[in-house]
Amino acid sequence: MRRLFPVTDQTDETSVREWGLGELADAYAYPSGGGAWLRANMVSTLDGAAQHDGRSQPISNATDMRIFGTLRGIADAVVVGAETVRQEGYRPARAREAFAERRAAAGQTVAPAIAVVSASLDLDFTLPLFTAPPVPTLVVTGAAAPAERVAAAEKAGAVVVTAGEGAAVEPERVAPALAERGLTRLLTEGGPRLLGQFVAAGALDELCLTVSPMLTAGDAQRIAWGSAVAVPERFALASVLEEAGFLFTRYRRT
Repeated sequence: MRRLFPVTDQTDETSVREWGLGELADAYAYPSGGGAWLRANMVSTLDGAAQHDGRSQPISNATDMRIFGTLRGIADAVVVGAETVRQEGYRPARAREAFAERRAAAGQTVAPAIAVVSASLDLDFTLPLFTAPPVPTLVVTGAAAPAERVAAAEKAGAVVVTAGEGAAVEPERVAPALAERGLTRLLTEGGPRLLGQFVAAGALDELCLTVSPMLTAGDAQRIAWGSAVAVPERFALASVLEEAGFLFTRYRRT
């Protein structure tokens, strides 16, 4: 198993170093080829809970958050559901010096764009996510979305992207619609409902899953929920990192 904190001197167990952000970025690099690639990043306890007391932080750790930041730091866009934006007061992704050179070399913007998936566009367009992002926020919706809400989004400075013929967004059309704008390295952080829609539509290419060495019981959400697929889809294990009992796994579509 590849360890997250490799021992640099095998004779001295105290001689360990933390992986740098550049090393993590290399470990989680998107596949070459240029086509759209949609990965998800989630955390789950041993008994399948995606949160405790309504938040993921209690089941996470500092290294999980470093990987969270790294995955954002190498993405073109972060795809998120409207309910998550409303509940968490989502803010723009910030430009980080640690990834500036890498992003410039890849022809990326200074920070990933946030792409909010919403059929109704029932969003607060006065939030900093829309009024003060370093990169314009995108709103992904259907062709029949309420015209007045589309106008409100555009007035706030958001870029409206169509990914569906009706009012609803068609999950399988989100990645291609963003790719048409040059956004091919895609990361979704959920929530569970949006991730469930991507899974059900067969639109997810990769899952980065942190397995937390905790048990919670209770009735917390899974990382994905909604309509079930007819036949479970098998993904292949691409990599595993480990630190203090936390497993940082990466699975790809076979």
